[in-house]
Amino acid sequence: MRANPYQVIEGLAIAADLLRVREAFVVVKASFEPEIAALERALEQMAAADLLCEAPITLIGGPEEYLLGEETAMLEVIEGNDPMPRWLPPYLHGLFATTPQEGWAGGSRQVDEVSGASNPTLASNVETFANVPLILRRGAEWYRTIGTAETPGPLVCTVVGDVVRAGYGEVEPGTPVRDVIEHLGGGLPPGRRVKLVLSGVSNRVLTGDRLDAPVSYEGLAAANAGLGSAGFIVYDDTRSALSIARWVSRFLYVESCGQCRACKYGCGEVTRRLDALAARRGVLRDVEVIGERLRGVTDQNRCFVGEEEQRTISSLLVNFPDDFAAELDAPTPVEELPTPKIVDIEDGVAVYDEWVAYKQPDWTYSIPPGAPAPRRRTFVGASGR
Repeated sequence: MRANPYQVIEGLAIAADLLRVREAFVVVKASFEPEIAALERALEQMAAADLLCEAPITLIGGPEEYLLGEETAMLEVIEGNDPMPRWLPPYLHGLFATTPQEGWAGGSRQVDEVSGASNPTLASNVETFANVPLILRRGAEWYRTIGTAETPGPLVCTVVGDVVRAGYGEVEPGTPVRDVIEHLGGGLPPGRRVKLVLSGVSNRVLTGDRLDAPVSYEGLAAANAGLGSAGFIVYDDTRSALSIARWVSRFLYVESCGQCRACKYGCGEVTRRLDALAARRGVLRDVEVIGERLRGVTDQNRCFVGEEEQRTISSLLVNFPDDFAAELDAPTPVEELPTPKIVDIEDGVAVYDEWVAYKQPDWTYSIPPGAPAPRRRTFVGASGR
């Protein structure tokens, strides 16, 4: 979006024309100011050159909540609401639908009778739309020469954590994880080895003895991990799995919207028990309760947050049980790791969102005295036509 916003807009415009849609939207976090400026410039220039679709394209700046990336929650934001996931997918219950769905309100704006009460909507990510012009220009067979049979086309990967430098770039699927860490992150400092790699917070961990696994959906699945959005967080052998589990669980607990009790309560209980273990106040029963809560955290869920908690925390417990048991008798509290929610990567340094530490489970912020207010939350930008 920074370097070539035109390709993103072009892919969206092609999809809009193919589906003969009434409106199209690009949704990004309002705090992504360089990307927003680039998208606004692209929309203005492409509209002036008559390179857009018939339907208006509107740029939406959404809130900081993690759930903005969930497709049904994103539709809620476009309608002017908080990012609360819906029960039904967009192709069954879309934007501005007049029919309410079970457990959540319908759209806040009426549509005409021709559009249909459910108003089916296409929702996809910007990386997908950016690939559309390349496929149309060069052909599907050319596109499939890149990557693997089940993961065709290039991937935009990010590498942060205990690496020489934070980095990002395009990677061909099928490349070993080890090579991606070396190429984008410069490898690890001398004398260190990889303990584990997280692919975001939505998959089981990739242990350090499986770094030859190919970066692809099928390759990482075979290694009992997952690709996710190809955002890799690397931890070396000095880190405790407990400290990693603690930040993951707290992040998901805070970001859970609270509509599903099993998710909010389960993530909260797991977080509290992990905090107790990290502070040397824990007992063996805490580990047992964590396991019990993880088994039910996905009950009734309307989005993937509960599944993420279950997969990530369970895999840390299974792969590194000694890290949790050792903390019961250790003399000092476990180190507190930052939550790697990336704001930017500048000169090989990842800039993390400082506000994550102050966010509360009700999505408010416990702001320290003298600290500036959080960034702006939402906006609706000018549309291109």
